[in-house]
Amino acid sequence: MGASDKPRRVHFQSPEYLVERLDAIADLFDKDRTDVLVEAIREYIEETADSETFQELVATKYYDDQLDFETVKQLVGAETAQRLRLLKADLESEPLDLAAPTDVDIYGDDATTVETGDGDER
Repeated sequence: MGASDKPRRVHFQSPEYLVERLDAIADLFDKDRTDVLVEAIREYIEETADSETFQELVATKYYDDQLDFETVKQLVGAETAQRLRLLKADLESEPLDLAAPTDVDIYGDDATTVETGDGDER
């Protein structure tokens, strides 16, 4: 069993009706309350992590330096995190102002005219 699979005790408060429903479900499946709870948390995390909205939120916060790379790996997995890291590097390497100045003659003295077959200059 790897270090990340090691069980860790977690205590939290829950409304009583949820605990009662949890216990009823555990009894129905002849399972332990903890097993049902861990399974429910795992399913919620996988479903959330797979959602496009969640991944967009993680990406936005990562690009804005509100999340570090290790946290991003925890949230979306190593493969997606690596893709986001490459995209972030691309974004950071591109100049922000890509518009050419409008008051500069980009041709300078190298401008040429083209003659067409009818003798008109264009």
